[in-house]
Amino acid sequence: MREQTAQTEDRGRRKVRTGVVVSDAMDKTVLVRIDRKVTHPRYDKTVRRSSKLAAHDEQNDAHVGDTVRVMETKPISKSKRWRVVEIVERAK
Repeated sequence: MREQTAQTEDRGRRKVRTGVVVSDAMDKTVLVRIDRKVTHPRYDKTVRRSSKLAAHDEQNDAHVGDTVRVMETKPISKSKRWRVVEIVERAK
């Protein structure tokens, strides 16, 4: 009983990020840019950092400029470890 509870708790702790689609050229895959602000350790200035994640988009629904929410998942390919959960806002 205890082991089963531990498994469900681990499954519930998947990372969720929100970012902007920067490329939708691939089939069922989008590149999502995740922006964050970090304080520089020495100069105390706020610096913008970003990273790009390859996310699985089953319906090819997301397009460049859309704001999407992605969730961590099992490895789908060499570079894909995230999947698109929802499209928060469409590009204008």
